[in-house]
Amino acid sequence: MNFDAYARTAVDLVNAGLDDLAGLRALFTDDQAWMCDEVVEKDLPVFRRAQRRLRDVFEYGTSGRDGDAVTELNALLEAFPVQPRISGHDAHDWHMHVTSRGASVSAEFLAGAVWGLSVWLCEYGSARFGICADDRCGNVYLDTSSNNCRRFCSERCATRSHVAAHRARKRAATTTSLSPADAAAPV
Repeated sequence: MNFDAYARTAVDLVNAGLDDLAGLRALFTDDQAWMCDEVVEKDLPVFRRAQRRLRDVFEYGTSGRDGDAVTELNALLEAFPVQPRISGHDAHDWHMHVTSRGASVSAEFLAGAVWGLSVWLCEYGSARFGICADDRCGNVYLDTSSNNCRRFCSERCATRSHVAAHRARKRAATTTSLSPADAAAPV
């Protein structure tokens, strides 16, 4: 099983826009396309609650509150237990599911997400959990950098933040380089 992929589903969920059923359906990737057809309106509040609780895990982890992150993940593991089973249609299609046959979409998706994030925490520690340093963003991410130095969820946010900081420094330098007479002169 690819636990990193399951951990990334937790990240995708926390960063998802769950305003409506269409937003929830957009969460499901190619491997989970079957979930789009089976998800129902009553799954939406379950996903929203899990989304908030998983965000808490990231906030605990990034602030060094490992005990709180572990407590919340253990509670989520109880709420969405992993019950592995082999599934497939023929000898060339065997794969693992993390819940029992007939489980709801929310149970299937969330069991995998919580399990993956829990394995990630045990393998790499919560120091590898991140919340984007761009104040306008707030997305979470898993730090896969070699030296645990990632600060942004994406290159886009990093670039936007660096450009904004550069422009702010430039404005500040321009403002401080004006003489008092220049600053008081009409334009």
